[in-house]
Amino acid sequence: MDDDQDEFEDACEDLSEGELEDSHLYHPSGQDLESALLDARKSINYFFNNQFDEARLTLKAYQDTSLYHSLGSSVFCFLEAMLTFRAKHIKAASAALKTCVNVCDQHRRKNSMVETIGKMVKRPNYNSYTTMEIHAELCYAEALLLKSILTFVEDETLVTFLKAGLKIRSCFNSYKECAEILKNRDWTDDPHKVHFESGVRMGIGAFNLMISLLPARIIKLLEFIGFGGNKAFGLNELEQGFMLKSGLRQILCVMMLLAYNLLVVYVLSHTDGDLELCEKILKEQLEQYPKGVWFLFFKGRLEFMKGNLAEADKWYIRSWQSQGKWPHFHHLCFWELMFVHALRLDWRTSNKYAESLVADSRWSRTIYQYQQAAILLMVEDLTPDEKSKIEELMRTAPEFKQRLAGKSLPMEKFVIRKTERYFAQKKFLILPGVELVYMWNLFKTLKSKWSLAENIYKLVENTLQEFDETNKYSSNFDADNRALLLLLKGALLHVMGTPLQAQQCLQQVIALEKQIQDDTHIVPYALVELAVIAKNQGENEQAVQLIESARKNYTGYSLESRLHFRMHSLMLDIGAQKKNNGAEDALENGDENGCYDTHL
Repeated sequence: MDDDQDEFEDACEDLSEGELEDSHLYHPSGQDLESALLDARKSINYFFNNQFDEARLTLKAYQDTSLYHSLGSSVFCFLEAMLTFRAKHIKAASAALKTCVNVCDQHRRKNSMVETIGKMVKRPNYNSYTTMEIHAELCYAEALLLKSILTFVEDETLVTFLKAGLKIRSCFNSYKECAEILKNRDWTDDPHKVHFESGVRMGIGAFNLMISLLPARIIKLLEFIGFGGNKAFGLNELEQGFMLKSGLRQILCVMMLLAYNLLVVYVLSHTDGDLELCEKILKEQLEQYPKGVWFLFFKGRLEFMKGNLAEADKWYIRSWQSQGKWPHFHHLCFWELMFVHALRLDWRTSNKYAESLVADSRWSRTIYQYQQAAILLMVEDLTPDEKSKIEELMRTAPEFKQRLAGKSLPMEKFVIRKTERYFAQKKFLILPGVELVYMWNLFKTLKSKWSLAENIYKLVENTLQEFDETNKYSSNFDADNRALLLLLKGALLHVMGTPLQAQQCLQQVIALEKQIQDDTHIVPYALVELAVIAKNQGENEQAVQLIESARKNYTGYSLESRLHFRMHSLMLDIGAQKKNNGAEDALENGDENGCYDTHL
């Protein structure tokens, strides 16, 4: 592991001329657009076949002068920075992206003062743009987006945030300009159109999709300064980009669709992703890249979201073992495997992966330490050494808290409060491993696996019975602990298809509100669970009332922003359902143009 670690850390350092000359990959093919696109395609194929050094070397020669060589090299550095969160990698990525932005800017269209003013009243003649100029605009937008994301990680000052915001706005405007070029340019006999179009659809699609996910109050602010987001339009653009099989950015559309449908949807909403589309995409990609670490990982995630835990376990292990050049990617697999085994109530195997994250990953040691301690607390036959380990993990976890984009990580604040509760309750917590599974929104993976859900339900029910009948869990936080158990029970009953019983449990949670001392997040989470049940039963007005109650009457609780994402997603679904119903009613009444007011 140490040798691999060293190789990984040096991946963005400069290569000597001798290394380049000796490499069979070094072919000084020139910096023209055609050669750059060929090298970019070659690098992509190397990258998704786990040949990371070869991918990097393919682009190295012209990374300071050529659009696509520079963009590709900076993307590799950016990925390293995001996987490691180490200062040296963040610095290297920032320098690479700065170079890339400058290279792109040199090739972009330079408008005169008259042309700039003219653009305000008349569409430019995009046929007068050279092929290099339009590709430079697209690469500029892509590089600026990555640079703005990295800016949030680099520094915490207000000035830095303003700079990042301006970069994102500039990036958004560049993508809009590229969309105008795609729409209005004469593309007759242009063999490079497919590469440009795939990039435009990826960028416009990603912007619309990501902005649409944000809570309503943030969207209103973004719309005020010129941003907009439409989820359906964004997904359609990405799917159109996916269909452009020979497009250079087609693979980026693939990655966005997989990440959204298999990761983002399950964390930030109550709905499921488009698993059929993911099946189709992964079948194609695994035929092309059978050992590709990314697609093996997403295949594992697909099986996980379908509730096929044994299959998920197999694919995650294949992904982890498919390469050793980027060991930090293993940690993504370890994270998933930790929860796969937690859902199977195999706490010792889950702990094995939790322990690896604590030992090797640098992303958030505070979260990793608490998670290992929480998982160990689920083990029945703890050894004295394991009990000491739990205490050490709980005691030291807060020491590693960090800040991202100037703010503490919400999940870190949540787990730090849990470590404090552990000691305040004389070294115990109520089902902390199951609570983590719930907080990461993983109960819904059990919808089609009743036996797995039932096993966890029995654990919660037995613990609730012990809570009522013994003094085992007695503390000053009895109401908090009872509310947590009832929330878990209600959520599981909902997953198991018994909504009336689920509603009874969740109503009991709300009845405990005035007695809860610390876990103030439980009541708004229970309200949103009730809203989801109401929406599923077709009671949209009641669902809206419950969401509004959670949104207006509760604030300052743990993981509040995460719940707001889910509330926003639920409101969007209700609005879309109203729109569809309104359209159907209008058609029945003979009005083909009828529509329903979806403003909630």
